[in-house]
Amino acid sequence: MTILRQPTRAGVRDAAAKVAKAVPFSPMFTHPINGIEVAFKAECLHPIGAFKLRGAWHRLTAIAPEMRARGVVAFSSGNHAQGIAWAAKKLGMPALIVMPSDAPAAKREGTLALGAEIVSYDRATESREKIAASLAAARGAVLVPSFDDPWIIEGQGSCAIEASAQMEALGLGRPQAVVVPCGGGGLAAGIALALPGATITVAEPEGWDDMARSLAAGRIEPVGPNPPRTACDSLQTPEVSPLTFEVLSQRGVRGVAVSEEAIRTAQRWAASTLRLVVEPGGAVALAALLTGQVAAADGMLVILSGGNVDLAAYAAALAGT
Repeated sequence: MTILRQPTRAGVRDAAAKVAKAVPFSPMFTHPINGIEVAFKAECLHPIGAFKLRGAWHRLTAIAPEMRARGVVAFSSGNHAQGIAWAAKKLGMPALIVMPSDAPAAKREGTLALGAEIVSYDRATESREKIAASLAAARGAVLVPSFDDPWIIEGQGSCAIEASAQMEALGLGRPQAVVVPCGGGGLAAGIALALPGATITVAEPEGWDDMARSLAAGRIEPVGPNPPRTACDSLQTPEVSPLTFEVLSQRGVRGVAVSEEAIRTAQRWAASTLRLVVEPGGAVALAALLTGQVAAADGMLVILSGGNVDLAAYAAALAGT
């Protein structure tokens, strides 16, 4: 796909204004960590249970009205799928989602309930990008990637514009340090654009920490062969995009990798302490904080990016089994 422009901070602010007219601010919670009051942005409480509606709304509203009847095609394990389906429904557009056959049932059902069509694929043997591109070309539809798109990045960054206003209202000042879950890096890149003065740390599951390794190496490094199983279905991105990598690399962002046990512990902590349901991929930034891989600091913002859980798996995580 040819990128016609770069994401900008002005674009993030435009996206924030659009999103604010479409949905209320996601809630913010605070809790002391090692004696320091930390802010937690509950993106898990959006209408679709994740931040992805931000980029979807910014992207789809940028499509010319005369083009909307042809619809959109996207690929996603579930949260971007639901974001696209939500935005398409509000705009009266057809939406087709290429989704892995092993996607969580809750995310699949949520996408269908919003009126989208789903085409399944095998993530181990097939390319979702190729399938989606072919379907989009056949339909004359707009292809909307989950992170490799300037509008998507800007839309996700609206999260930080909201959070900054909320933290100031709470007397915490503007965000100085942000810990954010990372798959393809769209959310992290948007936040980096929105908060040029903040220190950004991305968190990923062990074995899927290609953004962290790429940033450390100064070049894009894909996930290695035979990566480990992870509960973080939303963060299983085989290779990050030049678009998100460039934004994060220029900002000097660093990354950390967290274990599956640390992620489950973070889910339990969110449930017992903040009374929030957070999915594994949405809990990695919290896991990095709780394990000390990222130290609590004044002005710290932690993003809880999604709450679409598989109920059986979530019950097991809460039970510690």
